[in-house]
Amino acid sequence: MTTVLIADDQPLQRMGFRMLIEGTPGLTPVGEAAHGAEAVRLAAELRPDVVLMDIRMPGMDGLEATRRITATGARTRVLIVTTFDLDEYAYEGLRAGASGFLLKDARPEELVAGIHAVATGDAVVAPRLTRRLLDAYAHQVLAPPGAPAAVDPRLRSLSDREREVLIAVAQGWTNSEIAERLVLTESTVKKHVGRVLAKIGARDRIQAVITAYDAGLVRAKP
Repeated sequence: MTTVLIADDQPLQRMGFRMLIEGTPGLTPVGEAAHGAEAVRLAAELRPDVVLMDIRMPGMDGLEATRRITATGARTRVLIVTTFDLDEYAYEGLRAGASGFLLKDARPEELVAGIHAVATGDAVVAPRLTRRLLDAYAHQVLAPPGAPAAVDPRLRSLSDREREVLIAVAQGWTNSEIAERLVLTESTVKKHVGRVLAKIGARDRIQAVITAYDAGLVRAKP
């Protein structure tokens, strides 16, 4: 059973999420928060598998709440739900440690699939959408294209092949595309991706992309 904490300042929105979760086999709501500080407190107390996190809330917003929840190192994962596609809030949410984001007008089946994906350690945002997001906003928070790449200690343990796979993931390639271009089987690519995530301490594919950008392996378009 996947447990879900709902964090949103709109009562009707929380009710809608709760009804969907209650009506879905395998999911159960364990609490509701109307602002970020309450979400942080309940996440620590209830230890849910997933937090559905709104960004814009009074007091502590969803970005800071996400940082605090993910910084604890607990197994709880955060799924950002936002009104705007590809805005700076969504990107900052991913950098804060969220495992992905969906729009609030997502279809019920998309939201359910997103919750399941996040709960199992996958990323909700598709690789190509991740690439678009980073290309659109990474330049606001990452080093400019001409800056020298920093030596990131997280990358030192990667083999040459694993580094290739990380760069491919950061470029928005799917596992099948990586397999084709690097002449590997998809199962081998999946194993490589899993080892890369473990070695660099990334919770999911999105965090791996952000690490690659931070380390200068991939640059955002000017």
